[in-house]
Amino acid sequence: MELHICHIYPDVLNLYGDRGNILCLRRRLEWRGIGVRVTEYPIGSGGSLNGADLIFIGGGQDFEQEALLDDLHRGRDAEICAAIDDGLAVLAICGGYQMLGNSYETHDGHRCDFLGAADYYTVGGEKRLIGNYLFRCGEQSGGSVVVGFENHSGRTFLGPGVQPLGEVLSGYGNNGRDGTEGVRWKNVFGTYSHGPLLPKNPELCDAILETALTRKYGAVMLEPLDDSAEEQARREMTDRLTAEKK
Repeated sequence: MELHICHIYPDVLNLYGDRGNILCLRRRLEWRGIGVRVTEYPIGSGGSLNGADLIFIGGGQDFEQEALLDDLHRGRDAEICAAIDDGLAVLAICGGYQMLGNSYETHDGHRCDFLGAADYYTVGGEKRLIGNYLFRCGEQSGGSVVVGFENHSGRTFLGPGVQPLGEVLSGYGNNGRDGTEGVRWKNVFGTYSHGPLLPKNPELCDAILETALTRKYGAVMLEPLDDSAEEQARREMTDRLTAEKK
């Protein structure tokens, strides 16, 4: 078995170590003897996404998102949307997550039209939503409790019938109002969690990998790894955030 991971805009969307998610995906495949190939698609790069098994899009600030819009609308947007419609697995973080929605309107009223791959939109707030946070993934995403770090001024609102990635246990999540975090649409995993997300949340990482492998090869259940160090770190952060909330 082998997975082909396509990293979209690594030159501008790599906030708070988001590239670490690629390293984690690669290592957890290699440790199981599964082949992996990573192709990067910076701004201005050609090349098709045909043959991709998993797409990764990291986070960026507002000006970085605007900087890539011209390139995105030269055909990369249609490619990504077609891949999502075809069931390709996607992990999108913060700015990359926002980019898959319909639009982003900044706090001062400037609107960016995005991909519309799923029905949700983002509006900028005056106050940034910052801090370590916890959320519980929905059953279709494995049901694990995720620890992460969020720093975003955007408030994201999901459209009718669009499910969140999880439920906020501590922190803000999508908008600080409705208790939702991220999006799970088809095989898209979208979240505000930086840090990077996956090294400290191995269950979610494996859920994403199993989604990509199952699409390619049929039902796949990954062999367990020794995640004792990761689990200890996650428990300590979970206990700390839970205590702070009381």
